[in-house]
Amino acid sequence: MPNSTNNVKYHVSPDLKSRALGAYLGLAVGDALGAPIEFLTKREIAHRGGHKEMTGGGWLKLKPGQVTDDTEMSLYLGRAWIEAGGWNANTAATQFAEWLKHYPIDVGNTCRRGIRRFMLDGSLHGVESEADGGNGAAMRILPIALATYGDDSAFEIAAIEQAHITHYSPLSDAATLTLGRMVHVLLAGQGIESCLTLVNNLIARHPQFRYFPYPGRASGYIVDTMQTVMHQFFSTNNFEDCVVATVNCGEDADTTGAIVGMLAGALYGVSAIPQRWLDKLDTKVKTEIEYQTNELMKGVIK
Repeated sequence: MPNSTNNVKYHVSPDLKSRALGAYLGLAVGDALGAPIEFLTKREIAHRGGHKEMTGGGWLKLKPGQVTDDTEMSLYLGRAWIEAGGWNANTAATQFAEWLKHYPIDVGNTCRRGIRRFMLDGSLHGVESEADGGNGAAMRILPIALATYGDDSAFEIAAIEQAHITHYSPLSDAATLTLGRMVHVLLAGQGIESCLTLVNNLIARHPQFRYFPYPGRASGYIVDTMQTVMHQFFSTNNFEDCVVATVNCGEDADTTGAIVGMLAGALYGVSAIPQRWLDKLDTKVKTEIEYQTNELMKGVIK
């Protein structure tokens, strides 16, 4: 596995608020950019000339800049934290149920199954299963990471409990924790090398996540998702190239785009996100992201 960043120069934002807002808006931008090419192969996307604009369309017939379940579940999770004034798994599950009742444009099968279980019997987790090894818990970790910045114990409890509402899998848990902790070190300005240490630790515990040489799959399986995200995050040096390279891998492009957009936004800051992409995002989504970022990090962001 790589153990250095090969002296790549990264232009890091020095401001905490910029990094936090960059992470949340980066998640939404990556989601909206990747969604229209979800389920296409890398070769199919390349044959079209590549993809780097908010075109809309795709199998969901999206409007340009429209977000999907990655951003929506994150926003509902953020609402749960704000509503409860802290972490409450039941409030989080109730918010997920509220989201499902509103007929979202896209719902992963594992997420749907877990939320319906809660709606039927009130349970906050199922039984551990390899079938829960998708990326649905990892994709929505950002609000928890923001709210627990500076408190790793609180982060770990909330991260795992929110994950198990829908995904009860050791691989999903490990990836979700790693991503949240990557956000933490990026918010703290510790940069790319600290992220690399976290990822190398993940691979040491779970060699399945080894991403070098890059295996080339970008599916919804958490291992494929993480390999794609890590490969592109560590091999690019600006927000746009990072997100474009990731979504152009195809397959689960909205989720890989959302996750890498979160990380790249936390590293480079909100000013690094192309304005043409931000201009396409729904105004209500942008407004709520700005509100949640401030509320979740109240007392930290001045």
